[in-house]
Amino acid sequence: MTRMKQTLTGFLASAALCLSAGTAFAHGDVTPQAVDTSSLKQLGADWLKANPYRGDKAAEKIGDSAFNQNCARCHGLGAVSGGIAPDLRYLPAGDEGDEIFLQFIRRGSTRAGRVYMPPFEGILQQEAMWAIRAWLETVREE
Repeated sequence: MTRMKQTLTGFLASAALCLSAGTAFAHGDVTPQAVDTSSLKQLGADWLKANPYRGDKAAEKIGDSAFNQNCARCHGLGAVSGGIAPDLRYLPAGDEGDEIFLQFIRRGSTRAGRVYMPPFEGILQQEAMWAIRAWLETVREE
């Protein structure tokens, strides 16, 4: 089993435990924060399949801030998860990781009618999502 699958399995088990204990587990009380991507190359309406900002220092800086404002509550500061959500430092590198990342950030994650992660498509623009992914690659671990 790959590290990402193990992380996702662990996440689902942790979420189920939290729900069964009566702990509130939702994003309803978190307002997504806008991300200023005006200094980045604009990508247009068509979704890209690979990160155009990989290795772009400006995008990484924007992604770091965007992650802390919109993702860290569940995925942890520095992307070090405390077990509530997957540890994103273990996403695969390159295009494979881009595909997984984009699937979850755009569409979210729902299981058995429960929202584990809300969809961010329509909330964050494509440039913001790819900037977050660019930053995640700077903290990636094997």
